[in-house]
Amino acid sequence: MTLEQPEALNLAELGRYLRRIEDRWPLDRAVVGGARVADARGAGPQRERGPEYVVIFVSEGFDGVPWLERVYQAGRVWDTAEMGDPVDVHCYTAAELARRVERQRIVRETVREGVDLMAERT
Repeated sequence: MTLEQPEALNLAELGRYLRRIEDRWPLDRAVVGGARVADARGAGPQRERGPEYVVIFVSEGFDGVPWLERVYQAGRVWDTAEMGDPVDVHCYTAAELARRVERQRIVRETVREGVDLMAERT
């Protein structure tokens, strides 16, 4: 899916955020979704917005790190002032992501409809 209004997302800051996370963990995948991505794709205003930003990181480096610690560290380096809203961050190993996609709608939708942050920076 393409972004009809890429200016609706601060792709430069999302790229900086991605680099800050990569300084901590080797990433296999990084996807951003949420209401702001839907806005950038031209979604109409008459909808349930949900979280403005949902970011999913996938890394085998998360293995052995408690989930709350991963999320805390990843959320701590998000620049809310620059992005305009907080983030709902999810940090999974590949196996954990596979289970979450089956069980959590927000994860499933972000994986299916989100923007691949690693592809955007190249």
